[in-house]
Amino acid sequence: MSQHLEELFESNRRWSAATEAREPGFFSRLLKQQTPQYLWIGCADSRVPANELVDLLPGELFVHRNVANVVAHSDLNALSVIQFAVDHLRVQHIIIVGHSNCGGVKAAMLDTRNGLVDNWLRHVKDVRRMHHGFLESLPAEYRVDALCELNVLEQARNTCYTTVVQDAWARGQEVVVHGWVYGLHNGLLDDLRMTVSGTTDVGEAYAKALAGIHRRFLGAPLAAESTQAAAAPLSPALPADSSAAPDMAEQPAG
Repeated sequence: MSQHLEELFESNRRWSAATEAREPGFFSRLLKQQTPQYLWIGCADSRVPANELVDLLPGELFVHRNVANVVAHSDLNALSVIQFAVDHLRVQHIIIVGHSNCGGVKAAMLDTRNGLVDNWLRHVKDVRRMHHGFLESLPAEYRVDALCELNVLEQARNTCYTTVVQDAWARGQEVVVHGWVYGLHNGLLDDLRMTVSGTTDVGEAYAKALAGIHRRFLGAPLAAESTQAAAAPLSPALPADSSAAPDMAEQPAG
């Protein structure tokens, strides 16, 4: 690998030429407008390339990524992306996408220390704490992937309670929030059935999605602790992870 990364510029030139040859005028059209229907909020993991996973071209998917696909009520970076996507691009779908064997989630599950990012991962540790009983009931080898899915549910619920999404629903704008997980082992996306199109749908969608996670990992009825967590109302102004929001002007990438 060269010091000036010439190999990446060469790859870019090949990609540009191949794209234009395959679809003449592509970049000229792309220059004129950006009209994606989807906002993808995913993990910064380099193994999870958003556009490629759903076979969408540049301009068709608006993307925000951070460590462990977190949506925190204090994160002006993520909130600004959501606001621009909903209010200006008029996206119709916001998709929170986690993935199996997530390094950030694993660090939160196992309490490993990694430096500054540990403060950011307090949000995921909040999720672990909320579902402690269920996670402890699982064999150790299943806990990280279970927490990956639980984290998607909580971040999707946080997204529903952002002021941007709440205001959009209040004025009758069509915005649907989804929770998905990507399998690193097979390259497939899985719908966790956390699909919400209005404020009154949040509780029921969350409870059904949580029950689905329990069935997959536990094969047993919901534990009492998790049933209570699903039924507990959340204030729209105060999502679940309010206890520890780091002041981070720049999110860690990786």
